[in-house]
Amino acid sequence: MARARLASLRRERLVVVGGGMAACRLVEELVGLAPDRYDVTLVGKEPHPPYNRVLLSSLLAGDAEAVDLELRPPSWYAEHGVEVMCGHTAVAIDAAACRVELGHGERLAYDRLVLATGSNAVRLPIPGAQLPGVAAFRDLADADLLRATAPGGDAVVIGGGLLGIEAACGLARRGLAVTLVHLMPRLMERQLDAPAAAVLKSALARQGIAVMLEAETAAIEGAGRAERVILKDGRALPADLVVMTAGVRPETALARAAGLAIGRGILVDDGLGTSCASIFAIGECAEHRSTCYGLVEPVHEQARVLALRLAGQEARYEGSLPATSLKVSGIPVFSIGDFEGLGAETLVLEDGEAGVYRKLVLRGDRLCGAVLIGDTSDALWYRELVRRRPPLGAMRPLVAFGQALAEAA
Repeated sequence: MARARLASLRRERLVVVGGGMAACRLVEELVGLAPDRYDVTLVGKEPHPPYNRVLLSSLLAGDAEAVDLELRPPSWYAEHGVEVMCGHTAVAIDAAACRVELGHGERLAYDRLVLATGSNAVRLPIPGAQLPGVAAFRDLADADLLRATAPGGDAVVIGGGLLGIEAACGLARRGLAVTLVHLMPRLMERQLDAPAAAVLKSALARQGIAVMLEAETAAIEGAGRAERVILKDGRALPADLVVMTAGVRPETALARAAGLAIGRGILVDDGLGTSCASIFAIGECAEHRSTCYGLVEPVHEQARVLALRLAGQEARYEGSLPATSLKVSGIPVFSIGDFEGLGAETLVLEDGEAGVYRKLVLRGDRLCGAVLIGDTSDALWYRELVRRRPPLGAMRPLVAFGQALAEAA
């Protein structure tokens, strides 16, 4: 009887593989919900405790210091009984024995395992991609490398998505001549319609950033390090620094080797469980209902649901409605929902001289999408309207003019 009682009181062993924002938020939620249920070990391959990757662009631009990125001080983990193993890579999972093997040979036993391994930057398979002077922009080490580049040189950023624009703005702020090369006919095509993208392009030009659209990179050349970027049409761009921001790929190698079901990411159900009952996955490495999310808010929502489940409560993750926000070098951008609005009614306000663009998409009496450039002061209000979809009623004629006017109607 005494042995059975001791067994029932034993804390379960929870190992979280991944030292990013998803792992940190899960641990934060869990210690609040079930502080005495688990012995938690967090394993991260970077030499730092989890930090706020969203602020990497601010760090690059000089608007933040490294200390500003810290999510929790080391003392917080110690106070809550969380063991943080920085600079360690998980190299294998023995799902049958419930053990994780680390690169230096140590094996961690677990009762439950959470994979929060994130994603990796895609390196274009082109000649010269591995030359010194070619970098990604995904972590603190990348940001430190970019910050070390002397001002006055030429930088080429490949990829005109959210991360590429942030990198371009940060480098321009550091005194480099920046060219942003994008394969598609408009910037941020997954978040912005064509008019909004044109407004953004003009705003970048005012920051001194040259934007080349429908431009395909063929090679990077240089004698020992990057010196120029060669486009497929033969044009050559001088480049003391080349930053590849051409997308990310979920990190699934560890899960795949362990025999877990993999699609584009690690396949998870509505409980964030994988194909192995004792293993879960959240964040950029996870694929839920055919979607891999690369934004912070869905990651936080997944962490909350999984924390509730690990605490013994009922919870389901049914997907997220991602919203994109960008504010670098004074260019605020916000997008949510059905921003294209094909077949829907659209309300557009535009001031070209001020660099302001606002588009709302309505279906019937409900807001289902929004794009804001230049003035995003009503972004949170529009986000709630898109997510909750309440009837607009008397607000409808004035909804494009913002919350203050619309709610006074």
